[in-house]
Parts: sequence; structure tokens; C-alpha cells
Amino acid sequence: MSTFDPSKAPARNAYDADVPPNLLNFMLRSWNPKPRKLPEVIPNASSCLMRRDRLSQRFPDEVLVIPSGHRKVRANDTYYPFRPGTDFFYLTGAFEPDCVLVLLPRGKRHEQLLFVEPNPGKTDATFFTDRNKGELWEGYRLGVPESARRYAISCRALSELDATLQAALALPNARARVLRGLSPATEALVAPGTRDQIERDTELATCLSEMRLIKDADEVAALRSAILATKRGFEDVIARLRTARSERELEGVFWTRARMEGNEVGYTSIVASGSHACTLHWKHNNGAIRKGDLLLLDAGIEGHSLYTADITRTFPISGKFTPEQRAVYDIVLEAQRAALEQVRPGNDFMAPNKAAMNVIAHGLERLGILPVSAQEALREENQFYRRYSLHNVSHMLGLDVHDCAQARAENYKYGQLHAGMVLTVEPGLYFQTDDLTVPARYRGIGVRIEDDVLVAPKGHRVLSSSLPRKAEDVQDWMREVWRRR
Repeated sequence: MSTFDPSKAPARNAYDADVPPNLLNFMLRSWNPKPRKLPEVIPNASSCLMRRDRLSQRFPDEVLVIPSGHRKVRANDTYYPFRPGTDFFYLTGAFEPDCVLVLLPRGKRHEQLLFVEPNPGKTDATFFTDRNKGELWEGYRLGVPESARRYAISCRALSELDATLQAALALPNARARVLRGLSPATEALVAPGTRDQIERDTELATCLSEMRLIKDADEVAALRSAILATKRGFEDVIARLRTARSERELEGVFWTRARMEGNEVGYTSIVASGSHACTLHWKHNNGAIRKGDLLLLDAGIEGHSLYTADITRTFPISGKFTPEQRAVYDIVLEAQRAALEQVRPGNDFMAPNKAAMNVIAHGLERLGILPVSAQEALREENQFYRRYSLHNVSHMLGLDVHDCAQARAENYKYGQLHAGMVLTVEPGLYFQTDDLTVPARYRGIGVRIEDDVLVAPKGHRVLSSSLPRKAEDVQDWMREVWRRR
């Protein structure tokens, strides 16, 4: 765990220049004092507090520890851009690495503390000698009082974490839970990894995932914003389609929009032209762009809020679907419509998938592809349609593109839909180039249509409805973008 502990050497490399005492003394003099003005409070601070209070009620009388995580090494001494652990961010809104949220039992409630790196500014040599934390290396960052104001929570220096936890755990009948997988150093401060402890920690992770199943108004607004930015990214790709030569070029076009309007892409973009669309998670993005092919674009912008869109559209690169492409596309669109009709409170989470697969199977029968009738293919012991469809049509969406992954199956896959849930609806058909059960004219065609959908009190709302879906509307959309740009 990194900290400005004076007993620890600053992060350095073998090729860093030595710092003679005279330079050190010179560097520590003649700087304007730090500004006294504290930062603005994050807009959703009250929502974060409500979430922490809910977590507190779920585990009374227990110490709860949720780390932000640390920067991850990309290569040697270079790091990936930091993204905080999802649950930590959900509870705090804080974006700094090496932080730890601690909830300490205090009667019927918890004292809520956020442990953060101090920022000594230019009064300590680390500002120019520590390449990982120093401001001349990495830029300005919050300290303890600034973090307390910014995130509207009591903050302490990270160096106090160990003593605070040890004091709390020394009390009679003290028990702790820690969110694992983000900070081994923090886990070691809490408890050994016994089977009982790991089970209890898993319950904490499950509870947080299940809290995040229902989105509040702030979360829905963040998703809407990410979706609108993603639409603009799709239009950037459409505009470049006229001249693009490679999938990688189009990936870069979308990534530029993500960096302009958000934090990053929410996941590695799938930019799949031609038969590459038949590989579900095509991420090489190294294929050529050819006029007669389709382009399957599965991409989403992660906003500054860290909520991400996840949208797929399939475009005819020439601007017009061929008859074969259109036949496949219309089956997928019909399947999505059937699935959307099943997105409403009280329905099983798998109901949209069941409806979509029924349409897919009958569509395959019409194309003469299934070796048996659609009814026979749909039988539980057969499921022959899956050779061409492969995946279910939905997953939860939010801070993670595959959100709430630690939720129990009975509350997710085998649970019911509830108002406030946000999920994708994304049927697809994929005909491999070497599949002899498929007529040659359809081989190499891959189509997926994906939208982000909010479960409403009496039905659903397609949050990504501004992106056209009908084949004619997609073609019109492409022509309009080309006209404007």
C-alpha cells in the first residue's frame, strides 16, 4: 500500500537522477502556499451516503472494509490508468487509488471513515522525488481535508488505517468483513483468509452486488448521459465508414469520442466486419473494411460517472443491406422486439431470452437452416438454435458492463425483474463461414442488435432508443450522417 510515510523510500527507478542535498533544499523553498479554497462536493454525495447507510444496516456490529484498489502495472514501471473498484466508487464517489472505506460499529450505526493519501504539497521532498505520487510527476491530487470536503465524508490519513483497524478488532466479539480482490495489503490487516472469513467476505461482495441491482435516479441519469455520448461515437464511426480501411481505424475513431466525452470506453470495443462478426467477442479489430460486408459495432462509452453504455448496431458498410443480410437482420430485430415485450416487473429475468429464442428458432426454420422443426429445436433437451445464436440476450448494466456479477443466481439469472433494474437486450445470429448446415449465401453473416433497457414500474423504457434499429431506419441514419459530414 503506497503512502507518504516518511519512513518509506519514495518510488524511484534505476535511471532516476540522484538528488544532492543542495538541490533538495532549493526545491523546498519559495513556493506559494497551497490554496485554502476546498473543492466542490461531488453531485451525488447524498446518494453515496444513503448507500453506505443501507450497507451499515445490513451488517450491524461488524467492521466493514472496502478498498479502492491500486494502480495496476502495464509494463515494468508504467501503469494502466487507474479506475477504482466498482463497489468502493458506488459507496464513495472517490476516484483516488490506495484509499480504504471503513465502517466502524458505533451503537446502532457505523462511523464512516475514508482513509486517503495525505498530500503534503511542496513542503515534502516527495512532491518531486516520488515518481508514483509526487505532484511534479503525476499532477495535483486531493489530500485529507480536500477529500473530506469533496466526498462529504470524514477522512483520515492512510497511515492511520492499521492502528484504527487493530483498535476496532481488539474489542470483545469484534468481527470484520473485507471486500477481497482489490488490496491484499488491506486484507492482511483485517483477518486471515480462513474458510469462515472468506465466506463472510463473500457475503459482503454479494450484498453490494445486489444493492446495485436497483438503480437510483442518479445512476439512471448517468447511464442516459453515457448512452448519448455513445450515440455520437457511433455516428463518428458511420461517418468514417465511407473511407475507412480497417477495423482498427474505426476502433480509434470511437475511442476518441470516449476520451472526449467520458472517462474511457466501458470495455474493449468489438469492431467486427464481415465474418469477424461471427466471433462473439472479436477484439483483435485488425480486419479490412469491404463495401459488401456488414459491420457489427458493439461499443460503449464509460462516462466520467464510470457508468457505461453497452450498445450494438449492425451496419451495411455500403449503406444498404443485401437481401441475405436483410433476411438475417429482420429475424434478429423481430427477436429483440419479442424480448423487449417481456421486460417488465414481475417477469422472470430469463423471460426476454425465452421470447427471443422462440423467434430465432422460427426464423431459422424459415431460412431452411434447422435440421428439425422450430418446435423440436426449442425442446429443452435439444436447443439446436443455439448453434447459431450462442448467447443469452441479457445481462445487468451499470458501473460494470456486466454489472452485479456477485449477486446470487436466485436474485439475478433465476430471479424476477424489478423496477429500477437496467439490463441489455441483445439477440444475435451468427453463421460461421465453415458451417455446412447453413446455405452458402448466409455464411459469414453475423448480426446483433443491443439496447440498454430500464425496467419501469409498469413496463420498460429503452434508454438507447435514439439509435435507430429498423433496417430502413439504419440505412436512413447512415445516409443522414454522411450528408451532414
